[in-house]
Amino acid sequence: MNSVIPTTTVNKSKSLEQNRYRVVRVDSDEAARTNPTLQQVILQASKVTKAYKRHNMKVDVLKGVDFQAEEGKITAIVGQSGSGKSTLLHLLGTLDRPDSGEIYFNQQRIDNVSNRQRDQFRNTKLGMIFQFYHLLPELTLLENILAPALIGHGIWGYWSKRSAIVERAKELARTVGLDHRLHHKPNQLSGGEMQRTAIARALIASPTLLLADEPTGNLDQETGTSILNILRNLNEQHGLTIVMVTHDESIAGQCDALVRLKGGRVEKLK
Repeated sequence: MNSVIPTTTVNKSKSLEQNRYRVVRVDSDEAARTNPTLQQVILQASKVTKAYKRHNMKVDVLKGVDFQAEEGKITAIVGQSGSGKSTLLHLLGTLDRPDSGEIYFNQQRIDNVSNRQRDQFRNTKLGMIFQFYHLLPELTLLENILAPALIGHGIWGYWSKRSAIVERAKELARTVGLDHRLHHKPNQLSGGEMQRTAIARALIASPTLLLADEPTGNLDQETGTSILNILRNLNEQHGLTIVMVTHDESIAGQCDALVRLKGGRVEKLK
């Protein structure tokens, strides 16, 4: 693998060189460094398949899916229930492994690496948000945002940098409009507030890529729109690349790119 070099994303109002979401690319060969098209692709899947066993029967969920997400853009994955949307997102986030095919992040293959490397990828490069938030009920809003930093840095590393990490968590809470709720627990928050907390938690490690699985699916239309606006602002102001699963065609229509799944295959690209 060749050296790590700094790059920039699409033309945004702020340069990535001036904010905390600076993106770096790992290039696998000379062609990736010299071909602008290759340099725009941050996440790519090739001929990915995945099957599960259900009641002693094999169920093919993904049947040779090709996928790519361009740097600095929002890509929507849409399809009917059972089409494989969430399965694909979990594979892209290394939460599961494909049965066959390959997945690359910044030209570096990630589907076949060790568990330790997968954990490191998720802790340093990737943020994830889910439809049902997955907040820890015994922790406050601030503590939930801080949780990935504690895991990523380890106990001693976290305490040595605690002041800076806590300040960053508070800054993220302000970004999503929750700095007045820092000491509230999840059962004291609305659905929209819990999802905004989950977004702040996903950003604590300054990821270059955010994966969102139905981030508005459990919310009313007005609250869902506010969540989408937060994601769009993160994309426009910080160049954050977002891949989002959604069943809402109106939301998908506002994204930069669209991948439609049907029966475990890519049906249509926008």
